[in-house]
Amino acid sequence: MTAPRIGWSGVFPAATTQFKSDLTIDYEATQRMQDALIKDGVDGLVIMGTVGEGNSLEPDEKRRMIQATIEAASGRVPVIVGVSELTTPRGAALARDAEERGASGLMVLPAMVYVPSEEELVTHFRTIADASALPIMLYNNPPAYRVTLSLETLARLAQLPNVVCIKESAPDTRRFTDIANAVGDKLVLFAGLDDVALEGAVLGARGWVSGLTNAFPKESLALWRAAQSGDLATARAIYRWFMPLLHLDAEHDLVQSIKLAEQIMGRGSERVRPPRHPLTGARRAYVTEIVERAAAHRPKL
Repeated sequence: MTAPRIGWSGVFPAATTQFKSDLTIDYEATQRMQDALIKDGVDGLVIMGTVGEGNSLEPDEKRRMIQATIEAASGRVPVIVGVSELTTPRGAALARDAEERGASGLMVLPAMVYVPSEEELVTHFRTIADASALPIMLYNNPPAYRVTLSLETLARLAQLPNVVCIKESAPDTRRFTDIANAVGDKLVLFAGLDDVALEGAVLGARGWVSGLTNAFPKESLALWRAAQSGDLATARAIYRWFMPLLHLDAEHDLVQSIKLAEQIMGRGSERVRPPRHPLTGARRAYVTEIVERAAAHRPKL
């Protein structure tokens, strides 16, 4: 069995959610940011994931966010909705909401907080897959969520007809090859950690779900397209310029760092919802310095 034709490839920013000063969602600003990314040439949008602060949104807000993004995208790119709920029934309900509102697919995480057994993990994903006909991108991120989708688990999940893709965010790049050997073409590979994106591309990833694309979309696209076309000299040059920023995606304060980078680059606001707070002190100074340095020495594309 091979994966259904989903047509997902290229750079899919993990889009941020914009907030007003009172921390209600600024849907209009979010739509403007999404429209700008699409006009810059991104190949899809992932919303309400880690960077999109999905766990900070209420159910009604999630439904409205899906609808607002579908309107902003207007059929130009796929819209993939993050499903990272505390319980399996909530995940299934969100999957149904996303399908009803016209989403292109789902990015599904293990249930938050609880560390499951393999059987519990498989049941969680299977239940959400059964709740919707939308194609599903599994999301493996052991450093952030304390759960690893083992190769055995992936082989089982790959048998589900609408599980078609995996966003791989383990820092060990050997996983790309191990996954390909384990499931072949049953799952489309996406790189999910910014500072191993080039390695992912070289090792067969078809796409990249990226955080720093929110602030530097043109450079992200140039990096990925150079790698995909085999122009490794260009890809390496962009990657080396980009790496101090890409490392931000692997830190626990990635959301605040990426949103601060967006703000510095004039693309969004750094506002985040508690328990997150905007960066302060030495960390803020460091992130500001590397963003400004990168902006001042952008590669010629």
